[in-house]
Amino acid sequence: MKKSYIITVFLLILCISASAFFMDRILDYSEAREVIAYRQGSTGNEVREIQERLSKLDLYNGAIDGIYGPATAQAVRDFQRQKGLTIDGIAGNMTLEALGIITSESIYEDDLYLLASVIYGEGRGEPYEGQVAIGAVVLNRVESEVFPNSVYEVVFQNGAFSAVNDGQIYLGVDETAINAARDALNGADPTGGALYYWNPATATSQWIWSIPIETAIGRHVFGGSA
Repeated sequence: MKKSYIITVFLLILCISASAFFMDRILDYSEAREVIAYRQGSTGNEVREIQERLSKLDLYNGAIDGIYGPATAQAVRDFQRQKGLTIDGIAGNMTLEALGIITSESIYEDDLYLLASVIYGEGRGEPYEGQVAIGAVVLNRVESEVFPNSVYEVVFQNGAFSAVNDGQIYLGVDETAINAARDALNGADPTGGALYYWNPATATSQWIWSIPIETAIGRHVFGGSA
């Protein structure tokens, strides 16, 4: 009896520990904002704005090119040192706000989180390239004339994504999904312009098989290029 009790307690502790292990990797919106940061390798208009602000403070004298390279990272570290912030060379929320760059209502940030939510809901466990590919399909639809013209409208178009239908889009996101969404928003597209993807092992729609398959990544196939 005592042995059985000890085993039960041990299994309970193990389950709780495992839950905590995985929950630490699932982020809600406010937590995700801390991960939605700019670092070496980031590109885009937001990086250009960071460079411009640092240049005006005489902390950065490189090209204002929107590419977050070593010189930009060093300038961010110098700025963080001046402001008493964590010195890591990463422009997260606190650093951005100290620079006067407000991101809480940014369309980019909202799109990034929503795209990451779709990626996590639809493709967690897929290889990184496959997660970027899911984000790319959403963005290809935004650019297509036959789909709505915003990330929000594409994601919530009736019946478009199973993660919306079954609620998995609300599970939260992890850092991998955020990074995959960022890469997709920055133009990465392993699908070559695909508008559709599906899992051949679970797809129930007969219509989806009328779309020519152009590439396969992980458990998904992609096709119907714009």
